[in-house]
Amino acid sequence: MGVLSRLSYVVRSKINAVLNRAEDPAETLDYSYEQMRDELQEVKQGIADLTTQKKRLEMQKRKLEENVEKHNEQARQAVSQDREDLARRALEKKKTKMTQIEELEGQIADLQNTQDNLVEKKNELQNRIEEFRTKKESMKARYEAAEAQSRVSEAMTGAGDEMEDVGRAIERAEERTEDMEARAEAMDELQESGTFDDALSDKDSLDRELEEVRTTGEVDAELETLKSEMGKGSTTTESADAEAETETGGETDIEAELDTDVDVETELADSEVEQELEELRDEEEN
Repeated sequence: MGVLSRLSYVVRSKINAVLNRAEDPAETLDYSYEQMRDELQEVKQGIADLTTQKKRLEMQKRKLEENVEKHNEQARQAVSQDREDLARRALEKKKTKMTQIEELEGQIADLQNTQDNLVEKKNELQNRIEEFRTKKESMKARYEAAEAQSRVSEAMTGAGDEMEDVGRAIERAEERTEDMEARAEAMDELQESGTFDDALSDKDSLDRELEEVRTTGEVDAELETLKSEMGKGSTTTESADAEAETETGGETDIEAELDTDVDVETELADSEVEQELEELRDEEEN
């Protein structure tokens, strides 16, 4: 197979594939039915034309038959008048007309046979058209039912072109949503880590660490002050006091009394603090 032959074959195959995809069986059946009806109409028109021609020949035959009778009458009149020459001429014309009549009869017979054949074929074609019409409607109904079933199946399984597009749109939406969620989580993480604050601040890491240490020291100092005011010193202070007492050999009576007063004051301070905390809780609940 040459290059041109192969190219022609490929082109025809591509065109055939495109036509197959574009072809609608229902439209094709309707078109075929209309074509058959057109052929039937042409056959009917042919029968009508043939019948018209036959009628014309029959009219000519009747006229010739009338002329034959006329020539017979002329021949009789000529014989009665002893005019054999006229009688002979009338008989010759009669003979010519009878020959023409025979030819017309043959033509009329041929036309009648052709007409009968055409009528038979017309009836057969008409029956075939009626059968095709019934089958066509049945095939169209089957095709439409199959097409509807196919669309429903494609919609349920997601195998159709439209459902495939919908599936792709859902996938794209899911991907964009996941990307947006990941971005939001990343932004939250950066926000918590202070990356954004770092970008907006002119302090370096050392400045931030020193500030953090200073803040922690201030908080610890304030906490110790608060504990001292409430009579709850740190463990270090209590240990130092205990060592001092051990070294001095115990507390004096005056120191014991003072300690007793301090304990009373501490208890009063604790009760006042507890009362104040209780009031704050009541205010928050209200």
